[in-house]
Amino acid sequence: MTKPGVLLMAHGTPSSMDEMPEYLRLVRGGRPASDELIAEMRRNYEAIGGRSPLTDLTQAQAAALRARLGPEIPVAVGMRNWTPFIKDALAELAATAVTRVIGIPMAPQFSTLSVQKYTEAATAALPAGLRFDAVHSFHAHPLLLEAFAERVRAAQPKPDELVVFTAHALPQRVIDAGDRYADEVAETARGVAGRAGLTRYDRAYQSAGRTPEPWIGPDIGQVIDDRSGTGTRKFLVVPIGFVCDHTEILYDIDVQAARTAREFSTSLRRTESLNTSPTFIALLEDVVRSRM
Repeated sequence: MTKPGVLLMAHGTPSSMDEMPEYLRLVRGGRPASDELIAEMRRNYEAIGGRSPLTDLTQAQAAALRARLGPEIPVAVGMRNWTPFIKDALAELAATAVTRVIGIPMAPQFSTLSVQKYTEAATAALPAGLRFDAVHSFHAHPLLLEAFAERVRAAQPKPDELVVFTAHALPQRVIDAGDRYADEVAETARGVAGRAGLTRYDRAYQSAGRTPEPWIGPDIGQVIDDRSGTGTRKFLVVPIGFVCDHTEILYDIDVQAARTAREFSTSLRRTESLNTSPTFIALLEDVVRSRM
């Protein structure tokens, strides 16, 4: 009889400013970051209090899932680019006599640049005797749509406020090569809008990398520019590509996009992140139990 365990996988974040150069080297596949990039990232982190809550929140999500699953199913957290690393989390699970690991990416929509990378890292580090069962996407799961819709309803969108669903941008070449990410983002947006009773909304991307190649859009800043030019003065951002607070939320939306909105004499706010939303944790439990 197999004994299942759960691995929640995320991107990772440094726990201090001193770790930024090594963290960026890992993110960049072993290539050292320039002094300029290190300084920029440190400024971004300083603007949100000096560190990202990503690891702490993912650990809190794991604790909430653990409470729902019970002591017989261990839950571990593994990061691709920082501690606790995916390989160490797998070793932790192996030590509990687990024989099968259900790997859940903490990203709703599948992408070859995120979810697939997590799965590859886990597969490469899998201890002998363990089987890895990868969850690739839960972008249209009814409980995910409901969790986001709850956040929208709690924000009480005003009649003159444009709701903008956002997700992380990807290089256009990845989509052109057949990645289904953008289609899944669109499906999530439609599902949340339907549950929240929205008849009008926009979809945008954010957090594009600093590379010369084109990235998918429109960028959230471009949407603010375009819509403010046609009379929209208020924006409510709903980041459906993310399941907890981290730099892409706290800096890219709360600081950067809000600054852009002020430049166009408009206002911008966002819904609360899912974090340990009971509905979201129920989704994770359902995903796990459906694999058992």
